[in-house]
Amino acid sequence: MADNLQTPPPVPPSFRENLEYWALRSLVGAVGLLPRPVARAAGAAIGWVCWKSLGGLRRTGLRNLRLAFPEKSKEQHQEILRELYRMLGWQIAEFCKMHSYTLESASQFVRYEGLGHYLQARDKGQGVLVLTGHLGAWELSSFYHSLRGYPMSVVIRRLDNPRVDAFVNGIRCMHGNRVLHKDDFARGLLSAMHRGDTVGILMDTNMTPPQGVFVPFFGVEACTASGLARVALKTGAAVLPGFLLWEKSEKRYVLHFGKELDLVRTGDTQADILANTALFAATTEAYIRRYPEQWLWVHRRWKTRPEGEGSLY
Repeated sequence: MADNLQTPPPVPPSFRENLEYWALRSLVGAVGLLPRPVARAAGAAIGWVCWKSLGGLRRTGLRNLRLAFPEKSKEQHQEILRELYRMLGWQIAEFCKMHSYTLESASQFVRYEGLGHYLQARDKGQGVLVLTGHLGAWELSSFYHSLRGYPMSVVIRRLDNPRVDAFVNGIRCMHGNRVLHKDDFARGLLSAMHRGDTVGILMDTNMTPPQGVFVPFFGVEACTASGLARVALKTGAAVLPGFLLWEKSEKRYVLHFGKELDLVRTGDTQADILANTALFAATTEAYIRRYPEQWLWVHRRWKTRPEGEGSLY
C-alpha cells in the first residue's frame, strides 16, 4: 500500500529536450559575452531573418494590424511589423545579457516614470496587481524592478520543455522575483494578495471561456482573461498598468507605471467582472496605440470568437 503512494521517479529529459536546453544555454552564453550594443545588433539581425522567413507569423501580424488599424495603409502595417521584429530581436539580446546586469549597469538604459504610483499602491498593504502584456521589453521589466529592490511575482505558462523552463525562470528570479504558473493561478494569486505582494499579469493573449470573457479590444470582441478582475474585486488589491517601453528619443527603456485604476463595484459580481475586464483591455489598448511597433502582433489575439461567428484568420 505504501509503495503505491510513493512519488513516481522523475521522467528523464528526452533527446529533443536536452538539445533545446543546450541550444538555449549556448545562445545565452554566446550573446551574453558580447558588448550590449553588439548583442542588440545581433538580436536585430535575428529579428530581420525571422521577419523574412516566418511567413505564417507575418501573415498573422498583418491580419491583426488590419483589424486594429483599418485606417492605416498596407505599407504602414508592414513597417510596424518590421519594427516589431527588431524589438523582439533586441529583447532576445537583453534576455541573454540579463544575468550579468547590475543595478548600476541597467540604470544606464532604464528609468522609471510613475514609480510613485506603484509605491503608493504597494503601501496600502492589500497587494498590487500590475496590468501588463506582451508590449515593449516585458522580460526585462520585472527583472529591472527586482534589481531596484522591488521583487514581484509573474504569472506565466509553463514552457513545454522542463529544462528550458527551469533555466529561463532561474534568470527571471535571480533578484527575488517569483513565478506563478497558470495551472496554479487562482490559489497562488490569492495567497500573494493576502501577503501584500506584487504580481504582474500579462492579460493580452487569446483566451477561451470560461476563463475568458468577450470585451472590445481595438473595436473587435476579444476573449480576455477575467482572473485579474475576479481577484481584484475579491481581495481589494490595487490594479495599475506597468509597461517597459523603448523611447526612441531617449534611446533607452522607460518603465511606466500608470495611476491606480478605479474599479467598477456595483455589487453585481458578473457585471463588475465584465466591466473591469473591459477597462483593463482598454487600458492595454491605449498603451499599444502609443507604441504600436512594440506589441506582439504575431499572436492570434482574436482567435476565439463568440458563438456562431466565423474565424477571423
